[in-house]
Amino acid sequence: MNPQRRALLRASSLAVALPLTAGAASAASALPVFLPAVPAGSTPEALASNQPYWQAVAAQYDTTDAVVQLDNAFWGSMARPVLMHYQQQLSMVNRDNAWYARMRFPADFEAARAAAARALGVGIDEIVLTRGATEALQVLIAGYNRLQPGDTVLYADIDYDNMITVTRWLQQRRGAQVVSIAMPEPFTHDNVIAAYVAAMERHPQLKLMLLTHVNHRNGMVLPVAEISRLARTRGIDVIVDTAHGFGQLDMTIPDLQADFAGINLHKWIGAPVGVGAAYIKRGRLADIDPYMGESRGEKAGDDIRTRVHTGTVNFAAYLSLPTALDLHAQIGVANKQARLRLLRNRWVEAARGIDGIEVLASSDPRLTSAIASFRLKGKTSVADNFALSKKLVQLHGIFAVPRDGLASGACVRVTPGIFTPEAHLDKLVDALRQVAKG
Repeated sequence: MNPQRRALLRASSLAVALPLTAGAASAASALPVFLPAVPAGSTPEALASNQPYWQAVAAQYDTTDAVVQLDNAFWGSMARPVLMHYQQQLSMVNRDNAWYARMRFPADFEAARAAAARALGVGIDEIVLTRGATEALQVLIAGYNRLQPGDTVLYADIDYDNMITVTRWLQQRRGAQVVSIAMPEPFTHDNVIAAYVAAMERHPQLKLMLLTHVNHRNGMVLPVAEISRLARTRGIDVIVDTAHGFGQLDMTIPDLQADFAGINLHKWIGAPVGVGAAYIKRGRLADIDPYMGESRGEKAGDDIRTRVHTGTVNFAAYLSLPTALDLHAQIGVANKQARLRLLRNRWVEAARGIDGIEVLASSDPRLTSAIASFRLKGKTSVADNFALSKKLVQLHGIFAVPRDGLASGACVRVTPGIFTPEAHLDKLVDALRQVAKG
């Protein structure tokens, strides 16, 4: 049992006998952030092109000048106020050590969980904090216990590699038949939904589907709510990977119309690396097994925290989560989404007109995120796209990463952040014109 869980059992009795350290930091503490007010009456779309505002936002971040950084999907840089708060909490935890971890951290951890629940639009009893979406989804997929031998489980080529691995493991773990589908390319709202409907009709024993809200390869936003509703009418559960959805899209978890979801808080929220959450809708907890027999007293089955056991955590990372959520709320998720869409469209629409460049992105705003990808026409191998990524760095100082796994082949992914200047996307377009010439 990890320190915070032991502390929950002992803190009340110890607190009677021992005074708490004066001045110990709380998870609710935050540093001021100096951003200009959003102009009265301004829409997100109008604010997206307000250069002074976004320059003020960018001033909250320390970013590299070694390259044009267009891989902001790995994890999100902490804004300076979050980083300062994190450093303060790290120093405090290091100083107070077990005294803080056992006595104060349990309450601060719960305050952070409550803050996350409010931001996600769910009850605190419906989420458990994890070290990221990968851990959350591993817990949900491996722990899903409603499968019988012969039932079918579905994943798609757009799903994240580690999640595909866990989904395939359900054949060994639960005796399920695991099948996959490929998304159409080019993709549209209707043909993506049709691909899932066809799979549901083709596999009458389908009981569980993995849906990736925003895929990490070409940035397509899956119509999760529509697919989830169609699945529910057929008695099919879905587990949603919203690692790249929550924080950059204007949504909360209930909007997904799904009972299970894995969430990242260190990508588009900008919390310290190592913070995520698993969502299990109230009333569905029994359908996910406790983690390796984990228990919390007589009501173990009713406590979502029994579904995850991370061991000793990065205390300071969780303490800084409310600060990151405060900054996220101050900017506004609708404003972030509009700005990211503007930056994404700036290079995508220009690149569509370059001979020799194939852009893997939709023009339908329902399907667009900050992420989009490209390749040289006809160059679909992993080697081709690693070479292309390398050329962009060496010849143009632009860092964008190759991605593999799509049925249509490999590609190079481009992801701006809210602090990315428009000039960086223009530099990418100029580079694409040159590499397309050979």
